[in-house]
Amino acid sequence: MKKFILALDWTANTNHSGFFVAAQQGFYAQEGLDVHLRSTSEDNYARTPASLLAAKEVHLAMAPSESVIAYRANPEKPALMAIAAVLQRDASAIVSLKSSGLDRISQLDGKEYASYNARFEDHIVAEMIKTDGGKGEHIKIVPEKLGIWNTLLEGKAVATWVFMPWEGVMANEKQVELNAFYLKDFDIPYGYSPVLLAHPELLAEDPEAYKKFLRASKKGFQLLKENPQLAVDALYKQEDLAELADKDFLINSQEAINPYYFDEAGDWGLMQEERWTEFIHWLKSKELITAEELTNLMKEPIFTNFYLSN
Repeated sequence: MKKFILALDWTANTNHSGFFVAAQQGFYAQEGLDVHLRSTSEDNYARTPASLLAAKEVHLAMAPSESVIAYRANPEKPALMAIAAVLQRDASAIVSLKSSGLDRISQLDGKEYASYNARFEDHIVAEMIKTDGGKGEHIKIVPEKLGIWNTLLEGKAVATWVFMPWEGVMANEKQVELNAFYLKDFDIPYGYSPVLLAHPELLAEDPEAYKKFLRASKKGFQLLKENPQLAVDALYKQEDLAELADKDFLINSQEAINPYYFDEAGDWGLMQEERWTEFIHWLKSKELITAEELTNLMKEPIFTNFYLSN
């Protein structure tokens, strides 16, 4: 059996359900893979999944499209490659508590935003504020990553970026009302998020292993279409987190996220060049990447669907 490590982008959640289902159903083992799904809780998010991949300590990393753009824009960093989209549509939003009184994102000017400290994140938030008529001058605070949601709930920040089928469902179940600001409503052509990133040298060493991993993973996600209960069984108590011990929450979250996994044809993982180029050119139009970085990004493909082929 070949050992294969996927660095997840967070603690175990329904973004990852297909991978956990594939493992539980034995799909990876059938492909000759011994897969470890590495949670960020293993080191309390001391290192990002992309940095682990850049160091070749894992075989794949889950990350937003901004991560691969940042790596590919810098010729001194490994040319990480996106090989599958975990979600086909953006399931994230900037949120505030309704109780905070912040019901327009322009009102975030001069107020605390809990940031993950990603390269483009705070600029994107600033552009949303400007589009809504504000100055784009929010106050960035950088809490411990895995505690960002609590930072919002405790009133230490008035807004942050979350996945609505997870934190949004969590808030609903706890009767915490949210205002949600979606990037698409502010003319931001956000790319795929999250995606699976691979290191070009590791891809070249064993391309068949990556095909096997994606083939098994796709089967896991497809099973969830008809049977979301499988996600509950696969995720239940995977980590010592209250939400992973709440079966009602898990099924509600899974049902909320299921439509995001697949494109209109019902395929999982496939990406379109237009989605990538539109977001990259938006970043350039807002001067969030330089002309030189744009040139670096356009030298070679930033993604491939090759490993999704049988």
